[in-house]
Amino acid sequence: MPEARIEAYRARAELALDARLPAAATLPARLHEAMRYAVLGGGKRVRPVLVYAAGEAVGAAPEGLDGPACALEFIHAYSLVHDDLPAMDDDDLRRGRPTCHRAFDEATAILAGDALQTLAFHVLAHDPSMTVPADTRLRMVELLAHAAGSRGMCGGQAIDMAAVGRELTLAELENMHIHKTGALIRAAVLLGALSQPGVADEELARLDRYAKCIGLAFQIHDDILDVVGDTATLGKRQGADQALDKPTYPALLGLDGARAHARALYDDAMHALEPFGERAAVLRALAAFIVERSH
Repeated sequence: MPEARIEAYRARAELALDARLPAAATLPARLHEAMRYAVLGGGKRVRPVLVYAAGEAVGAAPEGLDGPACALEFIHAYSLVHDDLPAMDDDDLRRGRPTCHRAFDEATAILAGDALQTLAFHVLAHDPSMTVPADTRLRMVELLAHAAGSRGMCGGQAIDMAAVGRELTLAELENMHIHKTGALIRAAVLLGALSQPGVADEELARLDRYAKCIGLAFQIHDDILDVVGDTATLGKRQGADQALDKPTYPALLGLDGARAHARALYDDAMHALEPFGERAAVLRALAAFIVERSH
C-alpha cells in the first residue's frame, strides 16, 4: 500500500536526519541542541518523502536517497526557524511546540538556521550513502542552491513580505508561491529523480510538472487551513495570515474557489504521472494527502 510506504519513508527520514545532525553534546552544545530541536520536532516530512517517492518512480535505491532527503529537510527546517523570527512572521508556535527562538533565544535560532543551511550542502557534497558521480552531485548542489536562494524560496519570502496589505492578482500570488513554497518541493522531486543514473529528460520534465502543480496545491491548502483549521490541529497559530493581512488564495478566490483551484492542480499532477504507472503510486498518494490533510 502506498500509505504504508509513506510511513516507512517518514521513519527512514527521521533516522537519517538524526544520524546527520551533530550530537547535542558536541560543542557548541546549545547551538547543536537548537538545530536538533528545529529539525527533529515532528513535522509531516513531505519534502524528504517526496525525494524517496520520486526516486522510487525512476528506480533509485532508498539508500542513495537518504542524503538528498536530509539536505532538503535541513533547508526546510532552517527556513521555518527564520520565518518564525520576530523580524519575519513573529510566531510563537511551530509543530505544536514553542518556536526555536522562544525555546532558546533569537540569536541562537538565527545561528541554528544558518548552520542547518550550510549542513544541507555539506551533505550533498560529502554524504557517503550517495553513489552518484561527482558531476551529478554538483548538479544537485546547484539545483538546491537555486531553489533556496533569491530566485527561489528566499525570493518568494521577500515577495510575500512586500505583499502584506496589498491585493495581488492570481498570477502574482502564484508567482510568489512558485518561489516561496514550490521551489523546494520541485527540488525535492528532482533531487530524488537525479539520484538514479541515466534518468531520462522526459521523465524529469514530467516529474517537474507534477512537483510544480502539487507545490501550488500545497500552498493553497495551507491557506485554506489557516481559515478553517484550529491551532491545536495545525500545530501553529490559526488565522496568522489573516492577522498579518497577507494575500492568500481564499481571500482572492473564496474558499470554494481555492478548493477548486487546488483540485485542478491535483488533476494536472496526476496527468503528468500517467506514464510512470505503479512506480508513481507513492507520488499519487502524497498528492492526495496534500489536498486533503488537516494540518
